Amino acid sequence: MVPELPEGPWWEWDVLPAQPGLFVLGADFDLSYHHGLELRFHEPVFVQCPEYFMDPVFREATAAEVERVAGAVGTVGVGGVAGGLPEVLVAFECDAGGAGPETGLIAARRLETVTGVVFRYWREQVEPGRRRAPWVRPPGE
Repeated sequence: MVPELPEGPWWEWDVLPAQPGLFVLGADFDLSYHHGLELRFHEPVFVQCPEYFMDPVFREATAAEVERVAGAVGTVGVGGVAGGLPEVLVAFECDAGGAGPETGLIAARRLETVTGVVFRYWREQVEPGRRRAPWVRPPGE
């Protein structure tokens, strides 16, 4: 599956802290102060992904990658379906700062794309349609 991304300068990506049963990638042109895109993978069963990366090129998973995920998931897939694979299987190549490109591979029950500015630092006032990242706390807390 190749996720459909909204228009935007989604160059920088990182793994965001999330609740159990959720794997989240945040993206924007500069992650220093905020992110504007989240890919939320619900009920992930397989994650191979660098913590921080740039310029991902999303693509269909290869047959070998599908087999790898099937082997990791085992004979019972998401939802208890014997031999089943998760509904979402996202593969990509990216620049993670190493000598060459790295491969990302994420399998989950569902993928949700969320847009909107999420501040990564404390702001007293947050305008409508924007929010603070869940890990951001007021000074002194």
